[in-house]
Amino acid sequence: MRVLHPGRWNRLDGPDFRGARLRLGDGPEISGDIEVHLYARDWAAHGHARDPAYDGVVLHVVLFSPEGPAETRGAGGRNIPILALLPLLRRDLEEIAADEAVERLAGRPPPSPGGELDACGGPDLPALLRDRAEMRWRQKVRHTRWRIRRLGWEEACHHAALEILGYRFNRAPMLRLAGRFPARDWGTIDPDRAYADETNRWNLRGVRPANHPRLRLRQYAAWTRARPGWPAGLAEWSERLPAMSADAPTRAVRRSPAFVRLHNALARTAGGAVAGRGRFDTLVCDGFLPLLAARAGSSAAPLFPLWHHWFAGDLPDVISRELRRLGACGGRDRPLCHGMAQGLLGWMIEREERVVGAR
Repeated sequence: MRVLHPGRWNRLDGPDFRGARLRLGDGPEISGDIEVHLYARDWAAHGHARDPAYDGVVLHVVLFSPEGPAETRGAGGRNIPILALLPLLRRDLEEIAADEAVERLAGRPPPSPGGELDACGGPDLPALLRDRAEMRWRQKVRHTRWRIRRLGWEEACHHAALEILGYRFNRAPMLRLAGRFPARDWGTIDPDRAYADETNRWNLRGVRPANHPRLRLRQYAAWTRARPGWPAGLAEWSERLPAMSADAPTRAVRRSPAFVRLHNALARTAGGAVAGRGRFDTLVCDGFLPLLAARAGSSAAPLFPLWHHWFAGDLPDVISRELRRLGACGGRDRPLCHGMAQGLLGWMIEREERVVGAR
């Protein structure tokens, strides 16, 4: 199915989207409304077949796949196609919702956390932020575990790397290319051809030349040719992790010879030549470490402290600014680390969702 136009979101009674344009397979263009439910059975439970307002529905979108044969019947017994979303989603709904909140934070100057976090200042603030960071960590690992189960280790690594290299503007087309061209093909693939396959789907507004998706695809192709077994190398790298504590001072952890060796070895093995420093650190924290934790299961104990102390990567400017203002990070003795940044980001996402919910 191709969505030629999603229609207009209807916030009143009746179908959820009005005036959509679709094409099913090689068939003609279809125009009409779209109704969205959690389950296919909700159509009958809500009595839509008897409601003339739903006579123009041409697609029934549900989250969960129907159990056994299922159909949606409109007025006069007309069959309405069902699209189940969950098997097609490359990321879970919590991750999508969190990204929506991050988009809202990035798209406007957010109000300062101010008094709410100031009241938790002093010795209590690091513990609060570490708690929120661990919640974010568990969410990322849970989603990544699902991705590995669905795709296998090598393809999960491939999908995660391309998604993160797409930045927030072009994650969707990068993921489509990851699905269309599996990891084994990237040793011989023409990255310009791959880029052309997503023509008119790239969002290039505001993208700096160094982050252009065509350039990122070329770099990824060069990386996979130079390191064709990089997912296996990533797994091997994780076998040499030293024990560390998230409560230890980040400065001391980073100055240790073991951390320096880990950082340099990972840059050589996976992605160090593909991205600048910030994007590489984002690859590590949003991709590689959650992948390794999901793969290791109960033996992933060293990975959260490593994720916590790692460099922050690409984050909205408000995060580092607020951490400095709150005294949680700043200067040589308290360098900005990924865990503190994710903890504050998690706290701000929670607050943003509360504000949106109240509206």
